[in-house]
Amino acid sequence: MSANTFTIATFAGDGIGLEITQPCVEVLEAASAAAGGGLSLRFEHLPGGAGCYARTGEALPASSIAAARAADAILLAAMGLPDVRYPDGTEITPQIDIRMILGLYAGVRPARSVPGAPGPLADPRGQNLDFVLVRESTEGLFKEREKGVVIEDREARDSLVITRVGTERVVDFSFRLARQRKALGGKGRVTCIDKANVFRSFAFFRKVFDEIAARYPDIRADHAYVDAMALNFVRRPWDYDVMVTENMFGDILSDLAAGLVGGLGMAPSADVGDDHAVFQPCHGTAPDIAGQGKANPIAMFLSGAMMLEWLGQKHGAKAPVEAAALLRQAIGKALGEDRVLPMEQGGDAGVDAVTQAVLRNLRSS
Repeated sequence: MSANTFTIATFAGDGIGLEITQPCVEVLEAASAAAGGGLSLRFEHLPGGAGCYARTGEALPASSIAAARAADAILLAAMGLPDVRYPDGTEITPQIDIRMILGLYAGVRPARSVPGAPGPLADPRGQNLDFVLVRESTEGLFKEREKGVVIEDREARDSLVITRVGTERVVDFSFRLARQRKALGGKGRVTCIDKANVFRSFAFFRKVFDEIAARYPDIRADHAYVDAMALNFVRRPWDYDVMVTENMFGDILSDLAAGLVGGLGMAPSADVGDDHAVFQPCHGTAPDIAGQGKANPIAMFLSGAMMLEWLGQKHGAKAPVEAAALLRQAIGKALGEDRVLPMEQGGDAGVDAVTQAVLRNLRSS
């Protein structure tokens, strides 16, 4: 098998995930062909999600996990439906199970402006954002999400868990990312987001952060409380580079970050571990518009671009990185020069129109 042939475990999942997965496969194949170098992606489509649970009683079959573990990367559209729940009332979230099973501790949530995609900030600097929020994805308030208790119908309790090992690895990941970005012209800065003034767990998170920061004298390290950071995301997000935080804080702030670059339909993400990685849009399954062709597939396409970049870095291969660059350029041209505006941003372009515009640009590149 060619060194540039990669197997991609693919989960379409539920809702609009079923509509944006095949278009993403098509644009990734077109980007691979445009890049050349013998790059070939083999997509293995796997069952999982709320629909799978409703049909079979399993949200994430063992065979799907085995195939995902064996693949070179995992591409996931969206999972979960509000009307399909476990007996305890919680929603079906196998995407979280995948993170835990494969040890995907670094939730990478980039906020990068895309040409032609309007943002909500009046300041011109708000139209050219490029920062990354790194969310610890296996601990925090999500760690014991299935162990919460309701006591005699009068109170409920969940536990927040922060460990040294979990914090060290995600903070180290964040500093390495900042160093990579600095080499490409980035600010060389990592900000720890916490609530260390109130909670001992977050004071511990900050302590470990400072210890890791000392190993990176070439990278500026600082801190911010989560409530202040929510304000600064709106007032001056262009000041930041890489930020690292606990799971729940990262979950909330990543949606705010997405709003700064045009909405969840423009926001890709990755959950990365030492050996595996999942790439998926930040948005959910949007059941209110599912099946209508109205979804914006760009977040899915950008997640695919992140996947190509990760594959290239992991395997020391140029072709996937070149394909990712071509895909980003094609998306930017579709929105900017071609003025293809998704419906969520007030335009009339649905899944098909956006996909065809991106494909045209890739095939002419």
